[in-house]
Amino acid sequence: MPSSRQLSGWLRRALKGVAQGELSIRIVGEDESAALNERYRGRRGPTNVLSFAGTELPDGAGSELRLLGDLVLCAPVIAREAREQCKSLDAHWAHIALHGALHLLGYDHDTDAEARRMERYEAELLAALGFDDPYEDEQ
Repeated sequence: MPSSRQLSGWLRRALKGVAQGELSIRIVGEDESAALNERYRGRRGPTNVLSFAGTELPDGAGSELRLLGDLVLCAPVIAREAREQCKSLDAHWAHIALHGALHLLGYDHDTDAEARRMERYEAELLAALGFDDPYEDEQ
């Protein structure tokens, strides 16, 4: 698993346009990931990342922070995917963490156009961090 310093560095890259914000990260096993995936997405089995967007605080609530939300990263799934895709573990962790953070910022991949936009931005962010384009083989 990456260190908290690595995760913070990667996520800062994705969240560079956010002046101040709060984001929680939970790293889980397959059982917890599967339970959350089924409960909140209606899908069976574990997944690499789940993103839960934060809520806006009402005006005058006294907080300058933006509540970005929560990321739930499943360590065994990320490790398995890295092996299956012949990617370095760090590169795949960075990609999945960035992917989840972009969801919190409103990016999605429900349509082909949205997917292309998100994938291009992920590739750009990862390149700035010294990692290869994770979608290169798919093109």
